[in-house]
Amino acid sequence: MSGALLWTLVLLPAVPGGALALAGGDRGGRGAGRTAAVVAVAVAAATAVLALLAAVHRPRTTADFLPGGPLALAVDGLSAVVIVTVSAVGLLVLLFSTADIEAGRPRFFGLMLLFLAAVLLTATATTLTGLLLAWEVMGATSYGLIAFHWRTDGPPAAGTVAFLTTRTGDVGLYLAAGAALAGGGTLALDALPALEGGWRDLAAAGVLAAALGKAAQLPFSFWLSRAMLGPSPVSALLHSAAMVAMGGYLLLRAHPLLAATGWAADVAAWAGALTALALGAVALAQRDLKQLLAASTAAQLGFVVLAAGVGALAGGTAHLVAHAAVKALLFLTAGAWLRTLGTQRMHALRGAARRDRRVGAPFAVGALALAGVPPLSLWATKDEILSGVERPALYGVALAAAVLSAGYAGKALGLLLRPPARGQQRPRGPRPAARLPLVVLALGAAGLGALALPDLGGDALKAVLGVPGEPAAGAGTTVATGALALAVTTGAVLVADRLPEPARARDWLGLEAAARALVVRPVLAVAGALARFDDTAVDRAVAAVPRAVRRLAGWTARADRSGVDGLVRGVATGTRRLGAAALRPQTGQLHQYYAQAIVLLAASVVLLLLLR
Repeated sequence: MSGALLWTLVLLPAVPGGALALAGGDRGGRGAGRTAAVVAVAVAAATAVLALLAAVHRPRTTADFLPGGPLALAVDGLSAVVIVTVSAVGLLVLLFSTADIEAGRPRFFGLMLLFLAAVLLTATATTLTGLLLAWEVMGATSYGLIAFHWRTDGPPAAGTVAFLTTRTGDVGLYLAAGAALAGGGTLALDALPALEGGWRDLAAAGVLAAALGKAAQLPFSFWLSRAMLGPSPVSALLHSAAMVAMGGYLLLRAHPLLAATGWAADVAAWAGALTALALGAVALAQRDLKQLLAASTAAQLGFVVLAAGVGALAGGTAHLVAHAAVKALLFLTAGAWLRTLGTQRMHALRGAARRDRRVGAPFAVGALALAGVPPLSLWATKDEILSGVERPALYGVALAAAVLSAGYAGKALGLLLRPPARGQQRPRGPRPAARLPLVVLALGAAGLGALALPDLGGDALKAVLGVPGEPAAGAGTTVATGALALAVTTGAVLVADRLPEPARARDWLGLEAAARALVVRPVLAVAGALARFDDTAVDRAVAAVPRAVRRLAGWTARADRSGVDGLVRGVATGTRRLGAAALRPQTGQLHQYYAQAIVLLAASVVLLLLLR
């Protein structure tokens, strides 16, 4: 039963998702679109129920897949929390999508269900075999979702950038699998810390590269900016509870491996802290709401990566869950305004939160939670992560990143709460199907911080994760950081339209340009040189071979005609002549035979006498 529950959890969204993605087109009728939406929401609801059952019963199962690499799935404390979060957010986003997505519904909902299945497989995989399978499907479907509006040039190019950038990091998982087979002969994730010296280091480096790429951490962060060309529900799922979140989840899962190497944990901690700081500055400089949310996603996932590096697993998990609700809420509200007002520029959205309170109130809750204002969710979860940081320099960077969180969240809140300009279009309220997800996510953004508070849900979460001894933030620290976040947020709200917006930061620190200069152009140059070598050398060599073969064949044919054929004809001619000569004595006259016999006998006698 337990094995069937796990396989059903993964296959339930995968099978109808694949059918919808293959059968649905952009020009399907309204009936097909409504059917696809109903099927997707029903499947997502059933998947959420199965996720709750799996979280309670903790099933595990194994199936033969590759020699030495079975497809093993299991639910433990960490994956139980993650699958419930992913399935719940996925259901709410799909429900919102029924009111937001019009064209290409079967393809959209099919890809979303396939993506959901890949994330659930990622969260439950206990071997690199299953993880690689899920990782590949997740990457492929994310490309299809980001490039959903494929009839225009921008989204397909953005999907390509996102796909290739994350694929660069994904190579690390294959390195980790090779190191696991070479160093221990098993692909089980929990066996990686026990690999022999150098193989363990290689596996840790591969896992780090793959996770940092998916989580949009430095230096991979720029792909997240391009991904904002996808539909807003795609951003709400991929960049809240899934895709980028799976990079953080993988590092939380691999913390024993990182700690066993003696260096990988420090690399993860500093990568997360520096990403939180740098991308926080990028978010503060943005003028586009979705770009601000994208940069803040990379920054907030930086705290999760930091938690994985310092061993604050409970704080990192709580932050992952709370951030999923906060960021899904903010992306969906941005999508609602984009649909009704046709813009994402924050200066053009002035007053939108005030004039459309059914969207504005949830947005305000999400923005205040993102800022870390108490008692909302990300206030407590950040403190829980900071409590695990022991190095003063690392703590200082992380604290500065937390201050920037209050700054960019306050900027967005301040601009959208400003009195609207005279004559500004009044946004229409969201459709009924979109209201419930916003309310539920707002409640989550407000209350999920309880997972990091010891007297509420923090101790229970640590017990579920099996880390009851992890340090907790002190009361003095939480009060101080809460007051700091409140002060910075208030200041940012007041001066939102006067905050500096450096072009370099607004351009995501030039990370994409640097990647093109350092990676893309050299690779293209090498590829061009190899292509020219292929055209001038290899192709000429290939073309020269048949010419040489034809010449050799001509020489061989002439040798055959003049030599071999002549020899064969000579042998045949000689044989005929010998045959003709042998026929001459055969006259049929008896006296001639007697004479021949006497001559032969005499010759034999002479020969015998000569040889004696």
